[in-house]
Amino acid sequence: MADSMVSSFWGPVTSTTELCEENYAHSSYIAEFYNTVSNVPCVFLALVGLVNALRQGFEKRFSVLHISNMILAIGSMIFHATLQHVLQQSDETPMVWEILLYLYVLYSPDWHYRSTMPTFLFLYGAAFAVVHFLVRFQVVFKLHYVGLCLLCIPRMYKYYIQTKDMAAKRLAKLWVLTLSLATLCWLFDRMFCKKLSHWYVNPQGHAWWHILMGFNSYFANTFLMFCRAQQRGWEPKITHLFGFLPYVQIQKPQKRE
Repeated sequence: MADSMVSSFWGPVTSTTELCEENYAHSSYIAEFYNTVSNVPCVFLALVGLVNALRQGFEKRFSVLHISNMILAIGSMIFHATLQHVLQQSDETPMVWEILLYLYVLYSPDWHYRSTMPTFLFLYGAAFAVVHFLVRFQVVFKLHYVGLCLLCIPRMYKYYIQTKDMAAKRLAKLWVLTLSLATLCWLFDRMFCKKLSHWYVNPQGHAWWHILMGFNSYFANTFLMFCRAQQRGWEPKITHLFGFLPYVQIQKPQKRE
């Protein structure tokens, strides 16, 4: 939205996307305050997942996946704090890289040629980053991102129907719920921005999108870690941190001497 009377540390807005939040309303250093700080829970959740993956010796792909969630959240913070086009890429490009990682985690267990998938996804991600930097995609970027997300759904559903553990199934349902709520918040913020700007309190739909997508990524990662542990025969079970945050606990078979 249009700038407030507070002066801007970062200069004029140059991004191709602005959300329904008054710019520099709380600080001259943060363009969109709520859209910036709403990424903090995402970083925390990714850090929790990363620590668990490393502590229990999960495959490196899951550590990289959690790190990608963290990079995306930090990139989003940088973009929303500055609203500069060059830094817009730090938000949008990691979104695509993250989905490419999900595609690898989802489909690689049944892929017969081990090097072809990561090589193709790496080249695809690199090419996208260059093209997206040179061409200011807007609608095409959103359609491309949604298309990549849709590719994940059939495999997630396959894992869901193959999993018998009810706690793990609950994670998959939470993944669907948070994704649905986040999408509604994003659409509400985009479609009704003019009306929301006249409300006494802005509901900050895009900030809620960040928070819900942070939980969405965490639930997806935890569910996928459970499924992979099942495939490896690690006897996974869902337990809870602080009594409410689910994570996977595994029992690897002891190596025979």
